[in-house]
Parts: sequence; structure tokens; C-alpha cells
Amino acid sequence: MDALEILSDLENVFPYFQPIFSADEQSVIAYEVLGRYKSEGNIISLGTFFQDDQIPDEYKFEVDLIIVKMALEKALKLDEEISIFLNRNADLLMYGHGEPFLQELLAFEKKGFMLNRIVLEISDRNYTGDLDQFDHLLQYYRTYGIKIAIARIDSESSYFERLGQLEPDILKINLQALKSTSTGINFNDVLFTLSLLARKIGATLLFENIEMSYQLQFAWKNGGRYYQGYYLQPPTAEFISREILKDRLKEKFHDFISYEKKKLEAVYTTAEFFQAKVQEIVMKNKSATYQILFQNLIKELDQIAFRMYVCDEDGFQKSANIFKGKEGWITQSEYIQKNWSWRPYFLENIIKMRNERKGILSDLYSDIDTGETIRTFSFPMNGEEYLFIDISYQYLFQHDQLL
Repeated sequence: MDALEILSDLENVFPYFQPIFSADEQSVIAYEVLGRYKSEGNIISLGTFFQDDQIPDEYKFEVDLIIVKMALEKALKLDEEISIFLNRNADLLMYGHGEPFLQELLAFEKKGFMLNRIVLEISDRNYTGDLDQFDHLLQYYRTYGIKIAIARIDSESSYFERLGQLEPDILKINLQALKSTSTGINFNDVLFTLSLLARKIGATLLFENIEMSYQLQFAWKNGGRYYQGYYLQPPTAEFISREILKDRLKEKFHDFISYEKKKLEAVYTTAEFFQAKVQEIVMKNKSATYQILFQNLIKELDQIAFRMYVCDEDGFQKSANIFKGKEGWITQSEYIQKNWSWRPYFLENIIKMRNERKGILSDLYSDIDTGETIRTFSFPMNGEEYLFIDISYQYLFQHDQLL
């Protein structure tokens, strides 16, 4: 795309609007503003124009300002509950120390557009300037009620650190990663960490690039409150009815809820199965050695479990590991006296088992040694000893509602 062609033909620069839907209302709660250019009857995205490092910032700012003005002029007619998302990379935001852009927003505030409806979707990717100044500018914008959404940050290594520093109102998650097996393998784990962090800092999750039903289900299941993508509605030159997808989303959410209930019922049933089976074996082997106990457990759980061990309530391992390898079950004595209290939820689960006198089936997680997705059944043998049985991925796969 020729930048000079665009700059000499600014009357053909205009905004498109991609609606953002909410899970709680099943209606449009915001629009993301996207730049478009009409050339020879074709409508072209201005994404590459704004991402081109060879184009001076003043040119980008000029084009962007036209888009923002036109978008906010149209948005004056929208319901006051609907927000407007404006994309800003760090260089563009810092242009003129952020003042020219802010003055334009303040001009629209005088026209009746409250600035708490503005969400700045920012990225400091490839930014080489002073990050402290950039962060101060964001905080300054926030004093006007403007919200901050994080889209992309310069490097994965600094991602979580920057989230902690900026404490955005919204975290935007791109679901393109679900299409790739190379990037999608650990996507669930990263997303789980993100959702915990979002909860800690009071941020909302927005999932973008939803192009298929399973991606919407994934976003819903993983705590997404806001959604956007071509599967829901493509960007258009005009605003749409807020309720355009209400019935469809209600139906979708009902399907998702039914599916999750079935999975939760399967987990509950499995936990009850292990509770009855393990309790019976443990009661019959009250006075037996760990080795004899494990032998009897293996008879019943050979095709289910791949590791067993006993810990005390402080997490110190009292028995060896009994591990099922390619050649069968082996004893790993080197694990005796290792401590596992540092693991998430370990002590919380110990207290829960001690008080309820009942076993717990864990959620899904990746095993440290094998790397496989597993669950663990923990069982209170008595007031001092707790049995842990790791369930193999093969068994979970055969009972896919456990995955």
C-alpha cells in the first residue's frame, strides 16, 4: 500500500466498526474502530499502513485522527452504555507527548461523549522509547476515565511483568493460537495463568478472532466476558442492533452449559468411584506395609493409575514412588522424604481431606516428569497419612469427559 497515495486521498479514509459482545448481556457492549481506505471501488484495511515502521508517525497520526473523528462523530448517536475501542501502539500514543490525541477526545467530551466510554487498546510491541513516560501517559489518560486494554506486548518474557505494571482494565486474547498445534499445546496453561492474573488485578478477559463455534465455547469456558470475531459479526461501516445475536448466543450458551454440566457430573461420578474403591482397599490393608498396600491397589487400578505414593500432612513423602513404566511397575525409593507442600493447593487439599474425611479428584494439569495431562486422586488414609494416585492420560482419553 502506497502511503503517499493514501495521504493525497484522505477523503477515502473512513472507519469500520467491529462489534464486541458480552457474555452476561448477550448483546453488543462496544465497537472496535478499524481503519479502511477505498481505492478503485475496493475497501482495503489500513492495518499494514499503521504497522509499517517506514511511514513517519506524523503521517500515521494524520490518518488516524480522521478515522477517530469520524468514528466518534457517529458514536455520538449510540447508547451511552456502548464503549468505543481505539487501537494505539506506543509510538502513535506518544506522538506529541499524547496531548494532540487527548485534546481531540476532550473536544468530543464537550459534545456529550463521556470519556469513560473510551477504551484504549494499546501495544508497546517494538517500542524503543521510554517505557516510564509511556506508563505515566497511560495513567494520565486514566484520570479522565479512559480505560486501558492490553493487546500485545513487546516480548513474551516481559508480558506478565508488564501486565503487573500497567494493571489494564481489559486483557485481549487472540484465539488465532488455537489453530496452530505448535502454539496451541500449552495455550490452556498460559490462559489459566492469565485468568488468575486478570482476577488478581481486576481485569476483564476479551477474546478476539473468534471464527468458529468451538472458539466461542473455549472463550466462554475460560472466563471470557467479552467476545469478537467474524463468527459473531464482521466489521461493517455502520452500527448494528445491540440485540442482533441475543437469541443465538443464549442458545449457544445453553449448549455450552449442558456440555459442562455433563463433564462435571462425570468428574463427580469418577471421584465417587475412586472414593469407594480406594477406601475399601485401604480399610482392608490398615496394618499392611506400603508395599503390600500398593500391590493391592495395582490389582484394581493397573489400567488406570501410573504412580502412587504416601505423604504426611506437611507434604513429606513417607513411601517410595510406585511408578508404571514401559516394563511395568517399579519402586523409586529416591522419592522418600521429598516434600510437595510447595505445589499449588497441596496444603489446602490436605486440610479439606482432613476435615471432610473424603478423597479429592484434582483438576487437569501437566505432570512434571512425563509432561502428560493427568489428574490425581488424593485420599486421607488416617489422620497422618495421605495417599496420592496419579491417573494416566490414557485412562482420561478413554473417558473423554474427564478431559
